Amino acid sequence: MDSRADMRLGSLAGRRVVVTGGASGIGRCLVEAFLAQGCTVEAIDIDPAAIESLASAHPGAALTLRRADLADTQARQAVMQSVVDAGPIDVLVTNAADDTRHAWADVTPESWQRTLAINLDHHFFSAQVAARSMTARGSGVIVMLGSVTARRGWPAMAGYLVAKGGIEAMVRGLARELGPSGIRVVGVVPGAIDTERQRRLWQTPDRVEQILATQAIRQRLDGWDIAQMVLFLASDNARGCTAQCYVVDAGLT
Repeated sequence: MDSRADMRLGSLAGRRVVVTGGASGIGRCLVEAFLAQGCTVEAIDIDPAAIESLASAHPGAALTLRRADLADTQARQAVMQSVVDAGPIDVLVTNAADDTRHAWADVTPESWQRTLAINLDHHFFSAQVAARSMTARGSGVIVMLGSVTARRGWPAMAGYLVAKGGIEAMVRGLARELGPSGIRVVGVVPGAIDTERQRRLWQTPDRVEQILATQAIRQRLDGWDIAQMVLFLASDNARGCTAQCYVVDAGLT
């Protein structure tokens, strides 16, 4: 666990947190950061190997791992209902995503719908289930993960960009609707984050150097940089924060 998890936000202790896409990359950092705060965490992921790795790293932790394809409507509804049935949700972080590259000429109606299903639909419908639980208690926080790519317009990602741009609008709209019920809705917009997936599929030394040269601060960001912002926004320290999306990109945009 990264030393940055040593940050303590006392209001988070004992809260029940749900993280989608929580077994690898940014999601795993989020799960481990909330565990370090004394939270009870539910992580939902599609990758069985990543789920097993996370479980093995935290034996005996207040951690429940659930496997589901959140792009599948029935699977998403079933897993979210099982989460709610197990207890009230204090914090929901919708992080699951698929940033597979897709050139515009290769996009089909089926691939377009699949892209939006995981990168946009799952955020709304997971939030809908959680908000019903939160409304009954008059409190809760929903944090949605966007992407700086939606603001920069990177190529070969048209569907992904549309979805991530939609999340920012969703945050503003839901915050207005849910605010009277005591629920805060915020977004976090990561920049170029160093994850195993990025290193394996797309990163090259030249690409990394290009990103660093574009940033205001020449430092690589990783999932823990995002986790620190999410922890703060989920805590009572951020009680005045809602309807906004907070960029963590070292000045890339």
